[in-house]
Amino acid sequence: MLSKLTFSTLFFFSIFAFAQNTVLMGGKPVHTYAKLPSVNKAAPKFTLTDVTMKDQSLDSYKGKFLILNIFPSVDTGVCSASVRHFNEDAANIPNTVVLCISKDLPFAQKRFCGAEGIKNVVMLSDFRSDFGKTYGVEITDSVMKGLLSRAVVVIEPSGKIVYEEQVADISHEPDYEAAIAAVKKVN
Repeated sequence: MLSKLTFSTLFFFSIFAFAQNTVLMGGKPVHTYAKLPSVNKAAPKFTLTDVTMKDQSLDSYKGKFLILNIFPSVDTGVCSASVRHFNEDAANIPNTVVLCISKDLPFAQKRFCGAEGIKNVVMLSDFRSDFGKTYGVEITDSVMKGLLSRAVVVIEPSGKIVYEEQVADISHEPDYEAAIAAVKKVN
């Protein structure tokens, strides 16, 4: 009986460990809940909170290209740089919405956008949803446990994922040009 219990426990943990993804944070490994959803698959549904405390879902943006700019917190240099960069890019891409997603509270996101003059992206908070687990980006260990890793997902108007990047080191910026190119290639 003990050996069956031991085997079952080891089997469970090996499956959990296999599902996780490893990224770096300043060169040190940290784990995320799972891997990003795959290209050519339907984007998983989500509901997030905007800066006015209203729910926004994947369906709220049906018929548009979506660039999901996912990151730990807008209050860090690399994260805020990604929001600024996509804010500039989004103004020039027709039928495209950039969703900047973090665990930051909507109040902090609104304050940041006001202070920085950010107007071309939509800030969304995962503070009361399961987006991080659904998209596999929730960090499961380290001092960053519970926050989101840095990733970009591009979804075409019918809801299919056409590009994904799990940034290998959270302290680095994403490949902006590749994300934009994915939109233009399909558009």
